[in-house]
Amino acid sequence: MDLILYRAYYKEGTNGTLFCSDTFLCHTIELPWKNNKRNLSCIPEGSYEIVTRYSKRFQNHLLVKGVKNRRLILFHPANNALKELEGCIAPVTYLSNIGMGTQSRPMMQKLLSLVHQAKDRKESILLTIKSQNYEHCRTL
Repeated sequence: MDLILYRAYYKEGTNGTLFCSDTFLCHTIELPWKNNKRNLSCIPEGSYEIVTRYSKRFQNHLLVKGVKNRRLILFHPANNALKELEGCIAPVTYLSNIGMGTQSRPMMQKLLSLVHQAKDRKESILLTIKSQNYEHCRTL
């Protein structure tokens, strides 16, 4: 299963749009880009393996593997990136502001369901993160 996260970067946070096989899944919120600084920055653009994980704090959630110089980067519920995230990614139903969203828990359940279905089909889950900011795009 291929997930693609298109990000828009702002100084207050990072908003994203998550797709699965060209189908819109949800929005995402993250911390702003601060050169991949631990607990302060979203992770770099690139491709990462996603696996399921369980902890007492977040219950069932997803782990983003292979992030350079970082560990325990998760997909978990949160509605305010600056207050609730330390480099992780939160799926949200609606974006309410930069780095803020609503109804994260139901969207996390939807994402977990899709990932578990892919696992049942013995598929690997790959997340590719790209920029959607216009200043990063080439013009023809």
